[in-house]
Amino acid sequence: MGVYKVQNQNQGKEFLTKNCDVDYPLLEINKLLGVAASKGSYYLHSSEGKQPPPGCPRIPPSLHLRGYQQQAVTNWFANKGRGTLKMATGSGKTITALAIATELYHKIGLQVLLVVCPYQHLVKQWARECEKFGVEPILAFESVNRWQTLLSTQLYNVRSSHQLFFAVITTNSTLISEGFQSQLKYFPEKTLIVGDEAHNLGAPRLEESLPRNVGLRLALSATPERYFDEDGTQSLFDYFGPVLQPEFTLKDAIQQGALVHYLYYPILVELTESESRSYIKLTKSIGRSLLYRQREGQAAGISDEDREDLKPLLMQRARLIGAAANKLQALRDLMYTRLETSHTLFYCGDGSVESTRQLKAVTQILGTELGYRVNTYTAETPLEEREDLRRQFETGELQGLVAIRCLDEGVDIPAIQNAVILASSGNPRQFIQRRGRILRRHPGKERATLFDTIVLPPDMDRETLETERNLLRRELRRLVEFADLADNAGEARMKLLSLQKRYGLLDI
Repeated sequence: MGVYKVQNQNQGKEFLTKNCDVDYPLLEINKLLGVAASKGSYYLHSSEGKQPPPGCPRIPPSLHLRGYQQQAVTNWFANKGRGTLKMATGSGKTITALAIATELYHKIGLQVLLVVCPYQHLVKQWARECEKFGVEPILAFESVNRWQTLLSTQLYNVRSSHQLFFAVITTNSTLISEGFQSQLKYFPEKTLIVGDEAHNLGAPRLEESLPRNVGLRLALSATPERYFDEDGTQSLFDYFGPVLQPEFTLKDAIQQGALVHYLYYPILVELTESESRSYIKLTKSIGRSLLYRQREGQAAGISDEDREDLKPLLMQRARLIGAAANKLQALRDLMYTRLETSHTLFYCGDGSVESTRQLKAVTQILGTELGYRVNTYTAETPLEEREDLRRQFETGELQGLVAIRCLDEGVDIPAIQNAVILASSGNPRQFIQRRGRILRRHPGKERATLFDTIVLPPDMDRETLETERNLLRRELRRLVEFADLADNAGEARMKLLSLQKRYGLLDI
């Protein structure tokens, strides 16, 4: 890869931000980083030439960081060792973080890499990537007896200079456990903490459990802003540091070849009569609540605060849409013409009772009625079985996976070529995560195909129509944006045009 030069964008004497909440010798760390203030630049080291000792991080010989990944490394160092990387799903956040850890090892003799993930399957994925960098991490999750002694031994070895470096990967739930918290105070000053899918760490109990004695901090997320939680979002940025510019969007990732191009086909679905009645009733209840707030002197429209107060009603409405019965017939019609395809993912909601019923119905239609080789992939699927399913899916032994939620964050199955979204969440994070998951690069994968079932609201009176218009605006904006990025943008936009016209949303 060679040595590459980057510009120091933020010269200064102090290493950490003004929100410093650690008490180790910061100026000494700053010196060791090798910020050449007089020259206005510093260097990132490749692994060519002298190799580090076994077990210590090194850049894989075959790895060539993309320009935006190099820029992310640059910006994190320039921000004095803190920051949040807001990069599109599938664009290589894990590799970028490991490149930063490797540079820290070269620059300051980084002693510990601590990675915190929301789920166990992400721990395994991080372990596979770490191995490419010559690191065999401690996997700290499940039974404390499996990892606590090993972690305490390696902490002792590092602090006593008998060991140069080690990495530990844990889950959010293990992080807050007494067993792990009791060890955190012994982590040395030259520790880097990486929060993967870091938006989860803004939750109060998790944020309070993050180690304050660790000053090198990196957050990773395509969507760091927490849904309905401005305070949690701010706490996240206060700890890890702000989003570093420039952000790397889905459009950027496709244009630069980090993600594949795609075709997008909206499938418009009508509600049944009983579903329509329930839908109108819920929408009227939402409208009455908003009207009451407006009469109290608040501005018209739907703010984030409104959405928080209305969350139970909005959730009922979203689940009604997600489990719409006619989606099953739309699935039959679609897959009857695609029985020879493979590597297809079917999304079925958020884990609610309704989405669990839908998952069973979808599996019945695909497997029993149509003879399409599928299996389910949920949070209840054991970790070992998930790995086996992933292998069967990649080889084509299974044509499809029917999934609920657990594929939203971080799961790496780049062999996905087709996806059918049967239940969409109003949460923009899930929207972004799901679409990015489908577009990951894979050998032989030139383009992905996405089918998105979209429920058409029933006819409403004028008052309810205005409420519906406000509710639809955000969701439709995301759909239009995704349609515009597709290779068949014109065709996709025409499908959405009738919905835009119907609700006077042609400005989107």
